[in-house]
Parts: sequence; C-alpha cells; structure tokens
Amino acid sequence: MSLGAQLAGVNVEYCVENDPHALATYICNHRGSKIFSEDIRKLKAECLGDVLNCRNEPLVVFGGPPCQGFSTSNQRTRSSENPSNWLFEEFIRVVRMCNPDWVVFENVKGILETEGGKFFEYTYNKLRRLGYTLSHEVLNAADYGVPQARARLFIIGNRHGVKFSFPKPAMKKHVTVFDAIADLPSLPNGADIDWHDYASEPRSVYARKMRGRLKKSPNHIVTKNADHIIERYKHIPQGGNWENIPKELMQNYSDVTRCHTGIYMRLKADETSVVIGNYRKNMLIHPWEDRGLSVREAARLQSFPDHYEFKGSIGFQQQQVGNAVPPILAKAVFCSLQALQSDMP
Repeated sequence: MSLGAQLAGVNVEYCVENDPHALATYICNHRGSKIFSEDIRKLKAECLGDVLNCRNEPLVVFGGPPCQGFSTSNQRTRSSENPSNWLFEEFIRVVRMCNPDWVVFENVKGILETEGGKFFEYTYNKLRRLGYTLSHEVLNAADYGVPQARARLFIIGNRHGVKFSFPKPAMKKHVTVFDAIADLPSLPNGADIDWHDYASEPRSVYARKMRGRLKKSPNHIVTKNADHIIERYKHIPQGGNWENIPKELMQNYSDVTRCHTGIYMRLKADETSVVIGNYRKNMLIHPWEDRGLSVREAARLQSFPDHYEFKGSIGFQQQQVGNAVPPILAKAVFCSLQALQSDMP
C-alpha cells in the first residue's frame, strides 16, 4: 500500500512494521519513511512526533490489519477466537490517536463473511462514530491493470462529510500472465541466483512499465521441489490442477479427493493469474515450465516494479509477495482520494 500511495503522489512519512523480514524489504525500498519496528500495540502518540505536530497537509492513515484469519482459504482461523483477527482494533486506535483527515482500510473480502460480518460491522461502526463519512467496496485488481484476479475490500473515510467515489475499472482487456512474465528468464527448479538479465525485450506495455530502464532484476529464486513433485507437474496442462495427475503418482495422499482445487494449479498464459497467496504451499505452477513461480514472477503478477527488491530467505520473500496489496490497485484508490481532496476548498 505504501508503494501504491507513493505512486499516487502521497508522501508516506511513517510506517509500522513488526516483521523483521518485511521490515528489511521496506527499509530497502522506502528510504524516506520513518519506521516503528515494534508491536503496534506499543505505538504511542509521542512516537509520531512531527507527523502529528507540524503537519500542514491533509493526513491519511492507511493500512491492512493481518488478514489471514479472514481469508476464505483459511477456514480454521475464520472466527473471533483467533487473536490476530482483533488487530484491526489497533488500526482504529491509531486513527483515534492521529485524528487524520482520511482513513483507508484494506482487507480480504472474507472479512465481510467471517462470523456473519461481525468484524466488518465493528470496524465500520467504530470509524463512523469517530466522525468519518465512509464508503466501502470490493475491487478486483484485474480491473485496474494488475495481471491477477484478486478481490480486496476497501473502506475509505474522511472528515469532510464527502462521499468517496471508488475508481472505475480502467481496463477494457485484462493483462494476462504472458503479458506479465514472458520476458523474464527461464529458470530451473530450485533456481538460487538472485539477479538475472532479461530473456527478451518487453513483450507487452505492462512488462515495459515493470522494467523501466533496468537491464537486469532481482529475486529470480524458486523453491526446489522434490523429483516426484516435478513429475506430477508434467501431467498438468494450463488451467489444470491435481485432478490431472495420475492417481499412482498421488499415493502419499490418504484421500486425494479432499485436495483443494487450488493445489497443483498451472497458470494459464492467456488469462489473468489466480490469487497469488501462499503460492509455495499451494504449489502454483509456471504456465510453460515444470516448476513453481520465482519470487520475481509472483511480484510481477502482483504489479511490483522490477526495481522493488524483496529481502529475507526465499520463504519470507514469498510470504511478503503473497500478503501484499497489489501496488497498481492501491495507486488507483489513492489517485481517487487525491483527486477528491484537491477539489475541496
């Protein structure tokens, strides 16, 4: 979200990030922001200093409280018993503390369904009682130029009594997986060389935008799967999944019919990607190579530009990419916010 806000012209002055690996990535890519690197529950007003005391521009507080507990793919933790599902209260506390002009709250659309919408209604009502005029909508990232069908809920509020209008879909034709990654290098299973030259000239306007003026890019690393996993991949066509794997190759599963449809999914080159979540655990397969996705390929499908470098071991890099809000989607939201703010007297 910070990158999307910056692309829209928002000056991101302060960040809260407790995860050490995501923190290293943030420091690498957002050198102008001050960072609170402890548990958000320890954040006090005096930590924010000039952000609160010396501002002469409208202030926006934005964030996405941990959303795994609300995800429709994570049924075991979709309840009020999961303590992580209550961290959105810290977001509300920071809003109360900062009293910003604008609030941008982002989460998975599953928050609308978890426990009958309990968490959504609680958040919405709390923000409304703090004096915010609110709008909410579920946006599909693919409609705004991201090569991925990813639905995200946004709640936008302001203290000006103005109803926020969400950005209209910007794409008549969605960006495909081929558009996104066709110029990236061919890699082996378990590739571990970080920086690579490009395989070709950009194959689309989208790829050209992601590359900028770079001659090579980072994060071309791939999980090393066992040989029997790679053998399974060979049987799966684009758009296929575990059901295409011969049963004799799946004998280690006690009941193969209970596999989730997203397991062993091979992406279709001529369509947008499915959701880039925990793509290593789901064993999401490259469309034309028998291997998993590299971190850079997944980042392209999330709309991170190639200069954005992920830090940490491969598992932590994959988690950061999968958890992210697509920057191009965030940019569309913040551009609408900026336009509305500029029209105010």
